[in-house]
Amino acid sequence: MREFKLLADERCAEALSDFLLDLGALSASIEDADADQPDEQPLYGEPGLEPQTQAWPRSIVSALVEDDFDMEAALAEAAAAVDSLDAKILSSAPVEDQDWVRITQAQFPPTQVSPRLWIVPSWHEAPDGSAINLRLDPGVAFGTGSHPTTHLCLEWLDAHVRPGDAVLDYGCGTGILAIAAKLLGAGEAFGTDIDPQAVEAARFNAKENGVEARFELPKDLEPESKADIVVANILANPLKLLAPALIGRMKHDGQLVLSGVLAKQAEEVIAVYEKAAPGLKLSVWKQLEDWVCISGGFNA
Repeated sequence: MREFKLLADERCAEALSDFLLDLGALSASIEDADADQPDEQPLYGEPGLEPQTQAWPRSIVSALVEDDFDMEAALAEAAAAVDSLDAKILSSAPVEDQDWVRITQAQFPPTQVSPRLWIVPSWHEAPDGSAINLRLDPGVAFGTGSHPTTHLCLEWLDAHVRPGDAVLDYGCGTGILAIAAKLLGAGEAFGTDIDPQAVEAARFNAKENGVEARFELPKDLEPESKADIVVANILANPLKLLAPALIGRMKHDGQLVLSGVLAKQAEEVIAVYEKAAPGLKLSVWKQLEDWVCISGGFNA
């Protein structure tokens, strides 16, 4: 087998991926070519202002194919079938036959968030049977508990969720934060994401953990729904754009929790929110590696 990596733009990445699968590729995936770079473009927007195209400006299409697959011919055929095809081969490398399931599972061991909270994939035994064990497998949506930003949000929830709190997870991904909040004693947990697959994944994960949590697309989220805790783990730029929407979802005595923010971006993000809502006071709650978690409220 061989793995090809192709650079494609937002107009054709998804169509190219589908076309390669139709031509016999064993798998095809799309990721942001600018991930972890200043030009990274998260796919999120305010309700009613969601991106028209679910694709990054520059995408990497990774295709796993048999050794005799002719990628040059496939691209030529794709160019004739896909409008505005703009793609080129970046690399090609042989892939050894391996037990990919076992290798993938080994990359996601149980993660301890606190003395009482663990994130445990389904294929592992819980290290501490007496702890709160949130069962979660990696999948199509972001959020396994291993990334510093997710870990920071989970730590904050573990330290602050009170019995009966309503918690909104804005940009929910796998639903990990809303599900964790419910397991930690929240009375109500709900979340939203612009990706329908993420919403479905979150609903599945809630069911697997035996909790009642509501997950909706932004257009289906009730306008009057407000929360004691609004948590958003996205990235700095969309967080700044989402300031009015997130503040509008807070109860007046509620708490706002923001992550996906680099330490060097914290002051700018805080300034945007405090300008948008006089009386709102935010500060860095904790830093993990280069990332921070920001929190506060109107009574902070």
